[in-house]
Amino acid sequence: MHSYTRSYEKEFAEKIRYPRVHILFGARQTGKSTLVRKVLPQDALVFNLSNPGERLRFLHNPSELISLCRALPQRKEPWYIFIDEVQLIPDLLNAVQVLYDENSERYRFILCGSSARKLRTTGANLLPGRSILHSLYPLTSLEYAPAPSSNLPVISLLEKGSLLEPLQTDVHRGDFPFRDLEDRLLFGDLPGIATIQSPEERREVLHAYVAIHLEEEIRRESAKRDFGVFLRFLKFSASESGGILNLQAVSKESGLSGPTIRSHYQLLEDMFLGFMVPAFSCSTRKSILSSPKFFFFDLGVRNAALGLEFTPDAVRVNPGPLFEHWVGVELYKRLQYLKKGTLSYFRTHGGMEVDFIIESGERFYPIEVKWTERPTLQDARHLIAFMKMHPERTPHGYVVCRCPYPLSLTERITAIPFWGV
Repeated sequence: MHSYTRSYEKEFAEKIRYPRVHILFGARQTGKSTLVRKVLPQDALVFNLSNPGERLRFLHNPSELISLCRALPQRKEPWYIFIDEVQLIPDLLNAVQVLYDENSERYRFILCGSSARKLRTTGANLLPGRSILHSLYPLTSLEYAPAPSSNLPVISLLEKGSLLEPLQTDVHRGDFPFRDLEDRLLFGDLPGIATIQSPEERREVLHAYVAIHLEEEIRRESAKRDFGVFLRFLKFSASESGGILNLQAVSKESGLSGPTIRSHYQLLEDMFLGFMVPAFSCSTRKSILSSPKFFFFDLGVRNAALGLEFTPDAVRVNPGPLFEHWVGVELYKRLQYLKKGTLSYFRTHGGMEVDFIIESGERFYPIEVKWTERPTLQDARHLIAFMKMHPERTPHGYVVCRCPYPLSLTERITAIPFWGV
C-alpha cells in the first residue's frame, strides 16, 4: 500500500525530538494516528484508547501508566510513548505530568485527540510549560500531485518563511492523487477520501462519517437529552456554513435559544469540525458588520451533513458559494500550519464586501474569490475600495479564481489560480 506524505510530516518529526509532551489535535479521519505512527521509532509504546479493552484498563487505573513507564529499561535514547484519543481518559494527563517531571529526557509523550471539549470542561491538565500543541487538518492543495497535463510552475502565496510574497515558485508538491476542483468542492479533502477512486464509495464513507462520528461522538461528548433538535441544528449550520452567523435566524429555524446555539457551535469547534472567521476589526468605520462567519472544516463532511446529493450538478448549479467556502478553509489550514497571520472578512451594511483578509503584523492582504476563468478589474472593485481605505497597510490584493495562470490586473492586484492559494 502506498504511503502518502503529509506536508506537516517533516516538521512534526523534527519537533517531537524536543523534550516536551507533544499534543496533536484534529478532527477524526484527518490522519493523526497515521502521521504519528509513520514518524515513531519501531520500539515505541502505543496505546489506543478507542480500543474498549485498552480504554477500560486505564479508566480503572490511570496510574498504571506510571508503573508501566517506570519499568522500562534505562537507556540513552528516550522512549517514545503514543496515546491515541487521550480525551477519553483526561486523568492520564496527570500521570504523564508525573513521569515528565521525574525525568523530562527519558520519555517523549505524543498524545492525540479529536476533541478538546472533555479536556476543557473537566479542567484537564494540558501540561502548561511542558507541552507543545500541534494540529492536523484535511489536505491542502500543496499535498496533491499537480495535474498530469500541467507544465506550469507550482506557485503559492502562503509558503513557510514568506507570508504572501506574491507567487512563490519552486514549491514542493505532495503525492496524493491529483483531483480537479469540482471533485474537491463536492467530496472535500479528507485523506481517506482523496485516495478512493469510486464516487459511490466516497459517498458511503462521508455518510458514515456523519452518521457514526457526528452523531454518536457528539452524543457522547455533549450528553444532550434532545439529540433530534441538535441534529436539526447540525443540518442548518451546514446549510449556513461559510455565511455570516445570524443567531436570530438560527434560533427561529431551530427553535433553540441564543445561548444554546452558541454552545452548539462551541461543541463543533471543540471537536475541530468547524471554525469561526471574525469580522475585520481594524477599521474606524461604524458601518461594518461585526458578526463572525462559521465554516465546516471540510466541504465533503459539510455536504454530507446537509444531505446534499453527491453528483456534479450539486456543484454546478451554484458553484460560487462552495468555491468561496473552499478557499476560506484552504487559507485557514495554511495559516494554522504557518502559525503566522490571522484570517478575517470585511463587509459593510451597505453591501461592500471583501471575502477574506489576511492580517500579518501591520499589513493587510485582501482576497476576493470569483468563479471565473477570465478575471477583470470589475472583479476587484471591492479590493480597490478596501485598499484605498488602508493605503499604508495594504501592499497587495488578490483575486482567487479559475484562471489558468497568474494575471496582473493592476500594479497592486493579482489574479491567481485557485491552486496557488
